[in-house]
Amino acid sequence: MTIAISPLTPELWPHFEDLFGKQGACYGCWCTYFRLPPATRRDNNRERNKDHIKARIESGPPPGILAFENGEASGWMQIGPRSDVPEFNNAGRGSAPLDPDDARDPSVWAISCFFIRSKARGQGLTHRLVDAGVAFARQSGARVVEACPMDQSKDSRSVGLFVGSTRVFEKAGFARAIERRPGRPLMRLEL
Repeated sequence: MTIAISPLTPELWPHFEDLFGKQGACYGCWCTYFRLPPATRRDNNRERNKDHIKARIESGPPPGILAFENGEASGWMQIGPRSDVPEFNNAGRGSAPLDPDDARDPSVWAISCFFIRSKARGQGLTHRLVDAGVAFARQSGARVVEACPMDQSKDSRSVGLFVGSTRVFEKAGFARAIERRPGRPLMRLEL
């Protein structure tokens, strides 16, 4: 499989839109779950979520990376400074930062979401996205990358896997920092 991975810039919007499809991936989320407060998410529909992420992509910097296979977007990983995904920093979440100041530190990044086209699943694409994301973070001045993946799922198609699998992050060198919720460790990689 020949894969190319690029930061998501405005000119790549049509590929991102195609990857997410008419429904907007994950029930119309359009990767806004960690960007919008719960009340806003409840009031939004998939079109408002789509408009929100499109405006975010247009304003820059890239909010994540896209994987391409034969010119078609096959996977997405949201990665950037923690401040870009405010709900990831919520004190009630397992993903909350170890130090509250990390939520505002532009050098502390988070990998918060994945979406893989169904025909591309099970081929190691998530591993490739994490590796490319770590390189992207390093090039962008990050000193730390964190994630809050799942330890296991009975079903590899589980919607909860949008946060990634612990084994993927372990293989990439991330270490468990804390586990506030069973099976959902906050993992950390010092760059």
